[in-house]
Amino acid sequence: MTMIENQICTVRQRMAAACQAAGRAPDSVRLLAVSKTFDAQAVLAAHAAGQRAFGENYIREAVEKITQLRGLPLQWHCIGPIQSNKTRLVAEHFDWVQTVDRLKIAERLSEQRPPHLAPLQVCIQVNVDGGVSKSGVAPPQALALAQAVMALPGLRLRGLMCIPEPAADFASACAVFKKAKDLFDALNTAGLALDTLSMGMSADLEAAIASGSTLVRVGSAIFGQRDGHHA
Repeated sequence: MTMIENQICTVRQRMAAACQAAGRAPDSVRLLAVSKTFDAQAVLAAHAAGQRAFGENYIREAVEKITQLRGLPLQWHCIGPIQSNKTRLVAEHFDWVQTVDRLKIAERLSEQRPPHLAPLQVCIQVNVDGGVSKSGVAPPQALALAQAVMALPGLRLRGLMCIPEPAADFASACAVFKKAKDLFDALNTAGLALDTLSMGMSADLEAAIASGSTLVRVGSAIFGQRDGHHA
C-alpha cells in the first residue's frame, strides 16, 4: 500500500470512531479528499484506495487534473473562492460547488452550466463565526440566498458549507459547528430539503462529526503537508 492509501485508511478509521462516539451510522458521513496542489498521481493513489470524491481550491490547476483523469469515475468539488471570471471553468468541469456565497456567482454558474451535463450540485458557504477575512454569507441571509439558488436552472441546492477559524479545543469547535447545524436544520424546517452539511477538516473532523457534519474535507491527513501556496 502507498502512503496515501495508508493515510486514507487511517482517516476512515477516525471517521468511523467519531460516528460511533456520536451514535451515528458510519455511512452517514462522506470523505472529500482535498487534492489541491497535489498532482494527478496523488489522486490516482487515493483512487486506488477507493476514494472517489476530490476537492480543489485552485480552479485552473483543478481543470488540468480533471482533464487528465477524465476516464475515471471521479467526483470533483470546487471548495475555493470563485471569481466571476472563473465561473465558466467551474460550470463546465466540476460536479459540485461548495463555495457559493453570492447570488451573482450562482446566476453565472446556472447560465454557464452546459445543458448536456447533470445539474451542478451546490452548497452555500456560510460564515458561521463571523471571521472578517472569511468568505461566506452571514447566517441571517442564508435562507434568502438558498431560496434564490433553488430557483435557478442547471443547479441543485444540496446544503451548507463552512470553514470556521481553528478552535482552541473540542468543545469550542463543537460550539461553532453547532451554529452551522442549527442553521442547516432551520433551512430544512423552512422546506428546503437539504442533505449535505460540509464541515470539518484534518484537525477537527471529530468535532464536526459530533456536531452533525455529513461531509468532511480532508487534505493534509491524506496527502501530507503542502509546499507553499499558489494560485
